[in-house]
Amino acid sequence: MVERRRLGDVFPHLILLVGVAVVAFPVYLCFIGSTLPQDVIANGQMTLAPGPLLFDTYWRTLFVGPSGTTRDPVGGMLVNSFVMAAVIALGKIAISIVSAYAVVYFKFPFRMVAFWMIFLTLMLPVEVRIYPTYKIASDLGLLNSYAGLTLPLIASATATLFFRQFFMTIPDELIEASKLDRAGPFRFFCDTLLPLSRTNIAALFVILFIYGWNQYLWPLLITNRDDMQTIVVGIKKMIVTADALTEWNVVLATAMLAMLPPVAVVIVMQRWFVKGLVETEK
Repeated sequence: MVERRRLGDVFPHLILLVGVAVVAFPVYLCFIGSTLPQDVIANGQMTLAPGPLLFDTYWRTLFVGPSGTTRDPVGGMLVNSFVMAAVIALGKIAISIVSAYAVVYFKFPFRMVAFWMIFLTLMLPVEVRIYPTYKIASDLGLLNSYAGLTLPLIASATATLFFRQFFMTIPDELIEASKLDRAGPFRFFCDTLLPLSRTNIAALFVILFIYGWNQYLWPLLITNRDDMQTIVVGIKKMIVTADALTEWNVVLATAMLAMLPPVAVVIVMQRWFVKGLVETEK
């Protein structure tokens, strides 16, 4: 027997649909604007239907670049942003999981002091350490390079704390079983801890990838060549305030392209992401 749907069941879904519409409507307008001619957007005559320049605008944005400027195509910016976000995410996870493993499973002097020193770095905002970080990167010759974009942002106290708390929930019986199997520290880490940490790693990867993708201040400082700039910085530089007229259809197409990789990562890893955040039984 099918139960009659009550009003209390319909109302939350209605609220959810309204919320989705409010969030999605600006994105839809951005897509519509990317398909319209520049003069239509500049005159405020945008419609709610797609225009005739869909493929032309996106082709020019990806492979040609804005007309009348020296800006590189957005395709190169997408590659730079992807490399930066992927290296930052993977680097943070690799360093953090090894650091947490050392703090939890190795007894060495001042290990808790070392952990709390790592944790205290969360109290220092990026703006406080941006100049010394830039100075070191400049002295090492890391300007306009992938190393300069990624290495200064590759450590994460938050991820270290996250993995430490997870490792502390692992039963001691697994450690004893590994010792009986004559497994050393490296084998215990690879054969036991890494498989158990897959969902946590996936959840952190999604968060850290989006964090790296959305970086604006650091790529703006560390790069001064158009061929090394990320897409977030590129969007800002496309909006000109001088004599030239901003090509808003290209800007909006760039904004749409900038949203695709993070959305794709979230969709592909959605199951692992949710499982890693809500799973309590290990």
